[in-house]
Formats: sequence, C-alpha cells, structure tokens
Amino acid sequence: MATFYNQATLSYNGRLTNSNITEGELIDTLNATKTAISTAYGPNGRVSYVINVSNSNQTGAASVTITDNLGAYTLGANTVYPLDYVDGSIRLFVNGTERTPPTVIDVQPLTLSAITLPAGANAAIYYEAITNNFAPLTPGSLITNTATVTDDNETVTVSDTVGVDESTNLTIAKAICPVTVTDNGELTYTFVIQNSGNREAVATDDVIITDTFNPILNPITVTYNGIAWAEGANYTYDETTGEFASLPGQITVPAATFTQDPVSGIVTTTPGVAVITVTGTV
Repeated sequence: MATFYNQATLSYNGRLTNSNITEGELIDTLNATKTAISTAYGPNGRVSYVINVSNSNQTGAASVTITDNLGAYTLGANTVYPLDYVDGSIRLFVNGTERTPPTVIDVQPLTLSAITLPAGANAAIYYEAITNNFAPLTPGSLITNTATVTDDNETVTVSDTVGVDESTNLTIAKAICPVTVTDNGELTYTFVIQNSGNREAVATDDVIITDTFNPILNPITVTYNGIAWAEGANYTYDETTGEFASLPGQITVPAATFTQDPVSGIVTTTPGVAVITVTGTV
C-alpha cells in the first residue's frame, strides 16, 4: 500500500493559484508473507516454510511465480546455499482447498512455476528444506531465507529468519582392551562421550554413565580425562554386582567447534570429548 498526493494549479491573467492537495492510497494487488514454521535449525535438520499470497485484484487472475534463495549467502567469489529443498514436500492450497502443487523448475535457488491465482483469491504454499554443510552452527547463527513472488505486473519480496538451535548433542562409545583376557587378568573399559552440539554439557546437566561389568571387576581404578577419580566422591561401584555409576555433576563435555572452509564453504564439526576409563581385575 502506498499513499499518493496530487495538487492542481490554475493560472489566469498572469496569476497562479493552487488547489487543495488530494490524498489517495494505491493498493497493491499482489501481497505476500513468508513464515518459518520451525523455531530453530540444527545439523541436517528440517525447516518448514509457508508463503501466503493474495490477489486482491477483483477482475483478473494472477499467474504467480516464486523464487526462494534457500538462505543463500556469498563466500568469497561463490554463492552457497545452507538449505536444500526437500523433494516432493510442496503443497498448494487455494482458498483453503488443496490443489496440484506447482512444478519445481530449479532447486538452487528454488523456483516454482506459475501458480494460477483467481481474482480475490488467497494461496498458501507449504514446503520443507533441510540444512546442509553450508549451514552455520556456532551459537547466534542465523539463516535468513528470502523469496521473490512475481505476477504479470508486480514483484514482492518476503523473508524470514531462523536461528540455530543452541543445545548439547551427546553420544557415547565403549571400547574394551584387551579383547581376550584370562582369569585374574587386567581389563580396561574406555568410555568416550562426544558432544556435537554448540552448547557445553555442564555439571548441572547431570551427565551420568551407568554400566554393569560382566565379568565383575575387582578392584577397579577410574580416570576422567586422565585424572584419577575417587569412589564415593566421583562414582559408586558395587563389587558384588559389578554395577558402576558416575555421580551427578562429575562429567562435563565441551561444546563442539565449527570450522568453515574459506574456499568450499563447507562447515566441519569437531565434537567436544570427555573420556572415562575403568580398569580392573577379572
């Protein structure tokens, strides 16, 4: 919508006089909004979008084309796309009724063929994208996704921004050494906890390892990141059942670090790591 003003001038006998100023409003016939349904994104995470388009022209249909840049940004001489369109995810609703989805002409940027929008009609175009190796993952990162909506006479640009999910993402792996052991032999279990999230796992997260050793180990020694742990202060162990558990607040795991290649633009994740070893006699 735009406000316009107009004034007339009257001349006579070498004199000039101005009329009053009129004020009017020019209403666009093509209107659009874009909304990200997802509140945040993570590694290889889906983000859902809805573009709403209205044709306020009361006399003619509009042929609408949509181009979405999928969060494209410039890196050096290259343009990279942190989102990939999810094939087959598009759904089209006109005045609330589902219609045949538009044809995808291209995916970088996402380009949708002409959508017929009757006079006075509203359309909702729903689709999904998934983050890839170009998506920034450090805390505070954003993906701003911009779409251009065009009909025969007008072009409207709409966008929305989604922030990265700031969270921990822990996994655990267990190894045994040696694989073959004799009675009264020494055995070591190694637990590797990795955090691929952008937030540190802190003491108040109460990260706890539990395990039941079979065969039972007795006695045992425990280390955390190479530092000796004490039974009762850092962990509990039942020598009759082989049940082992770290105590709450004893394990923290650093956040992952993220490195973006300045040439390819690919973001590499290096997980934060914590290592617990338990060594005992079989």
